[in-house]
Amino acid sequence: MTEQQAVPVRDAATVVLLRDGATGIEAWLLTRVTQMVFAAGMSVFPGGRVEDADADLPFASDEPLADAAERFGCDERVARMLLGGAARETFEEAGVLLGAPAADLSGAWRDVEAGRVSFGDLLRANGVAIDAGALHPWSRWVTPEGEVRRYDTRFFVAALPSDAEAQDVTTESSSAGWVGIAAALEQAERGERGMLPPTLATLASLADFTTVADALAAAPGRPVGAIRPEITVTDDGRVLAVMPDGSSVEIPRAMLR
Repeated sequence: MTEQQAVPVRDAATVVLLRDGATGIEAWLLTRVTQMVFAAGMSVFPGGRVEDADADLPFASDEPLADAAERFGCDERVARMLLGGAARETFEEAGVLLGAPAADLSGAWRDVEAGRVSFGDLLRANGVAIDAGALHPWSRWVTPEGEVRRYDTRFFVAALPSDAEAQDVTTESSSAGWVGIAAALEQAERGERGMLPPTLATLASLADFTTVADALAAAPGRPVGAIRPEITVTDDGRVLAVMPDGSSVEIPRAMLR
């Protein structure tokens, strides 16, 4: 890729929404519509590019903002954008509000997603602030060079609020639902569920936890330095994302230019 073709790296946030299921932890996974430019047809967690306006959203407490800024090595305004964007994307793509006090505003998701009502205006009109303490930093992934879109994505884990119900609402997905961690990994292994390396690695990192509470308790001790896979092409034409530890994951050619 020449310098003129270089793809800018944008800040993004992803939320691994979790709940306790009958056979272990379950995660909310969306399958992106095939018309999407990035990660078309892939199973992903709710998330996306953060916006400047996300930094100006109301927050219930500043303490989680300072913690996120310290852990991700960014200033507090960027931390506000990341946490605000994470909460906004979770609402837009799963209908779940990570807010305080608890409120059911799911009926307004369509207006927010369509841009008819801003997420901030919706929160303020209902006296709700983002519960940033519900978003726990988990990892950070930077998209390799060579892909159509590149993001510096901070991953957060969050428990489904007890009074909330995730919904298959976003127009960016063809389907969405709760999937057991082990089942999702098995489906990916059999080639039944397409997932990019960060999604696979995140699910694998959660596989040994028995409950959501156990996973959240482990979050403060996790390293969140940037993981930067490198793309390589094998002699037989397969495209691999090579991790810093030398392991690799095959990725679809549709993800590349």
